[in-house]
This record gives sequence, C-alpha cells and structure tokens, in this order.
Amino acid sequence: QVQLVESGGGSVQAGDSLRLACVASGRTFSYNAMGWFRQAPGKEREFVAGISRFGVSTYYGDSVKGRFTISRDNAKNTVYLQMNSLKPENTAVYYCSARPLIVTMKSHEYDYWGQGTQVTVSS
Repeated sequence: QVQLVESGGGSVQAGDSLRLACVASGRTFSYNAMGWFRQAPGKEREFVAGISRFGVSTYYGDSVKGRFTISRDNAKNTVYLQMNSLKPENTAVYYCSARPLIVTMKSHEYDYWGQGTQVTVSS
C-alpha cells in the first residue's frame, strides 16, 4: 500500500553530517505522518524524529534534538533527516516509517517501513 525507500546513508567520521531521504509511493503521502527510527545491533528500535502530515509539527528523540532535523516535501513524496554533528553512538540502521494521520514515537504503531539505510560513524 505504501512503499518507502531510504537513501543517503554511509560511513562518516564523528562530527560529519549526512542527509537521509525517504521516497514514498502508494497512499497519498500527506495522509501519513512520517517517522525516522534507528536500530543498532542488539538494541531495540529507537524513535529518532517524526513529522506531522504537513510538516507543521516535528518531534525528536532526546539524544538527537538540536543536531538532527526532520523535514518533508509533500510535492516530492519525500521525507528527509538531516543529521549533523554525528557521533559514533549514532551508528545504526535508519528506517523511514509511515502511519496514518498522527505522529507517535513507538515503532509498533507505524504501519509501513523502508528497507533501512546504514549509517556508520567512526571516531
């Protein structure tokens, strides 16, 4: 119903920046709130950032607030995650996700997921 494809991950050094992008197809993009989650090996999937349907409201996990910025371009069916001042502890697979209408911070409340994109930050 909704397909999500992430891009933009890679291997960087601490302090560097990356911008992830997620392109959606299927259900009308603006119907969905969007979120970014990440999962490191052996750890639970963690909420990183969320954005409301029209980008009016944004939400961030405590560990990334001030460094990461989520945005969306509904005309392009794309959500972005700008990651600045990356730290080794940010190393994880980052997943784009979607759910109807309302942002939440729990991974199990999201209906659609991208394949993930690896972000590796070396010290």
